[in-house]
Amino acid sequence: MKKNQQRLIHTLSALVDEYIQSCEPVSSRVLNEKYLTEVSSATLRLDLLKLEEQNYISQPHTSAGRIPTISGYRKYLEYIEPEHINVRYARMDTLRELLIQNYKDTPRALHFVMQMLAHETDQLSFVAEPEVSGGYLARLEVFSIGERKLIFVMSLDSGLDKTVILKCNYEINEAQLKKLVRYLNDELVGLRIYDIANKVLVEMREKSMGENDILSQFLIELHKAFIEISDFFINYDGSIKFLEQPEFDSKEAILSFMNLIQRQDFLLNAMSNGDTHKVNVLMGEEFSDPRFNDFALIYGKYEIFGIPGYLGVLSPIRTEYRRLIPLIRDVTETITHTTKRGMVVPQGRMNG
Repeated sequence: MKKNQQRLIHTLSALVDEYIQSCEPVSSRVLNEKYLTEVSSATLRLDLLKLEEQNYISQPHTSAGRIPTISGYRKYLEYIEPEHINVRYARMDTLRELLIQNYKDTPRALHFVMQMLAHETDQLSFVAEPEVSGGYLARLEVFSIGERKLIFVMSLDSGLDKTVILKCNYEINEAQLKKLVRYLNDELVGLRIYDIANKVLVEMREKSMGENDILSQFLIELHKAFIEISDFFINYDGSIKFLEQPEFDSKEAILSFMNLIQRQDFLLNAMSNGDTHKVNVLMGEEFSDPRFNDFALIYGKYEIFGIPGYLGVLSPIRTEYRRLIPLIRDVTETITHTTKRGMVVPQGRMNG
């Protein structure tokens, strides 16, 4: 890279870092005094004009300072990417222990992950629960818990258990329930969850209609349970500390952000199209809605017992990328490596 071009990139990086820290348009004087002390003020002003011409920065009408554009943020992300390899977070041992302690309760473990991310980032953290439809059923258990409620426990070949509680509109005794569960285990164990939910149970219901009312009704409930565990759902951390940021000073900004987090299908589709081997950043026109231009989605893919999911943060576009990207990378890698098939065991067995 030519010396002049390298200086331009350094100038852009300094401007973005200062703007992220101050949330104020950045003047050439501040850049000169804090970041680019060896560059003359005249050269710096020329460089800022060049960056403006390249659409990396802009100058608000009410200020003499400049702020990064979406293109500027993207160029900045390219520039800082090589630095991420040198950043590691010490709390991953704590996360690893948490995953081991909660190896039988994935939702609880993921809830703790969300809380940790929210605490570390001061942004809205989220976890998209593992997509289990590609897994295979290892065992089905169903228990009556009174008041015409049934609890379905689907154990996957990966070791993951998914639990669903549903109401039933019919009477079924313990003997009937045991007989049905034994029959369904014979029919369904070893089949893929997606096939059970979308094909096998539909065909079984069609065949049973008019022949066995209890089986037919039970298959309706079972189908609901399998559809429910096959859904990919984004869970957000309940903390609202992220709303203290200047970007949320207006009601319009808050409403736009809330509208964004409700678009689960869009966000899940966007994440599924990202690079699965690194932390991705979605911003600007990539949201395909100008109302969301001021926000960023920073996320990575993880696996629990080989089943994929996503986690990350939704934040203002002005955020600490230098810190957040390595953090999300470390969290996703720790989850994946700790929960590889056969690795996670109860704490007692580890000590024994």
